[in-house]
Amino acid sequence: MTDAAPRSRGHLTPGAVGVRFDRFELGPGLSQLVRHVWLVTWSLADGVVVPQRVLSYPAVNIVFEPHGVALYGPDSRVDTRVLQGESWAVGILFRPAAGVLLTQTTPRDLASMAPDGEPVACAPRDAVRAQLAESDRSRLVGTLRSWLTPAADRIDESGLLLNRVCAIAEGDEAMLRVDELAASVGVSVRTLERLVHSRLGVSPKWLIECRRMQNAATRLYSESDVELSALAAELGFVDYAHLSRRYVSILHETPDQTRRAGERARAAASAV
Repeated sequence: MTDAAPRSRGHLTPGAVGVRFDRFELGPGLSQLVRHVWLVTWSLADGVVVPQRVLSYPAVNIVFEPHGVALYGPDSRVDTRVLQGESWAVGILFRPAAGVLLTQTTPRDLASMAPDGEPVACAPRDAVRAQLAESDRSRLVGTLRSWLTPAADRIDESGLLLNRVCAIAEGDEAMLRVDELAASVGVSVRTLERLVHSRLGVSPKWLIECRRMQNAATRLYSESDVELSALAAELGFVDYAHLSRRYVSILHETPDQTRRAGERARAAASAV
């Protein structure tokens, strides 16, 4: 089963044959801490490898895999993971406020950490593995809720403000400048910069840039007829050349390469 249309703007290459994605929420009381839980399982024929490209949201993920559990900070670069054989991963995408509650590593260091991530010793890995094997979603939700509820109770006013800032930067397509973002929450640019740097390890400008790059990548991948100059204007770039330069620097491929990759994925899915 495949999912050719992106359900998350962070996942740039959905729709691979043999790879199944699912996601769900953890219920009331955790909405300011956790965005959602995502689950990927794959079963690929011998010799088949499937690259999965992700441009992460400005937040942290904890990822459970058969061999361990790791914490990943927000990354302004595209991350490519290669899937092969048969396996699974369960991830928790947190709200921006969560980062400082989950690790003693500074946000700046976490954001620039190597792809292997930071080990999470206290995570209930064995329980997650057992409940996934049993396809017991309700017990899995209960396990994760019990583990994370104490952290949700510690979110402070700065964390709530950071959640608001990131939600506006992600959701307001007309938001193109940092001063506009600061004004939208009633703080100075300097205050906004300190908040975002200290809690996320990235810049306020990246919050806006992330949305634009995610939008560009998912549109190009899912719509083969998207007109490149029109897309650049829609996303607030002066022209297509400006979009293309930023796109290549972050996504490490041209917009047209992304569009052709989406066409190949849809052709492969329709042939199954």
